[in-house]
Amino acid sequence: MNIGEAAEASGVSAKMIRHYEGRGLLPAARRTESGYRQYEPGEVHTLRFIRHARDLGFSLTEIAELVGLWQDRRRPSRQVKALAEAHVRQLEQKASELLAMKAALEHLVHDCHGDDRPDCPILVGLADPGVARPVAGRAASRPAVRRG
Repeated sequence: MNIGEAAEASGVSAKMIRHYEGRGLLPAARRTESGYRQYEPGEVHTLRFIRHARDLGFSLTEIAELVGLWQDRRRPSRQVKALAEAHVRQLEQKASELLAMKAALEHLVHDCHGDDRPDCPILVGLADPGVARPVAGRAASRPAVRRG
């Protein structure tokens, strides 16, 4: 199948297929005499694998390792598990950071009246990062902000 068909079948855009080839996640495609890329069902299966790994937030480096492990039928599953566990820890850290940002922003939103007055604690907080900076999983203590 051509790149457009492979893209449709795998859920990966043609641009990303070319990118994955360039990064070595997918072997270089066979070419027709006129230079068009051609893909086999196995390569589309690999593209789906890559897409699922990306959907779970794995980096391209991690995906390269996962593809290698997936293709190595003699791999020990402990290597796959260790990679996945490390990724879970990274996701937990990101989730904690996102919750801290959310809490800081919610605090600023709460302090803003959202009326016709020009004073806005949200803008004050954005201008002074110490006012609403997330710290270690929680919003930082804030100096008094003039409510407006």
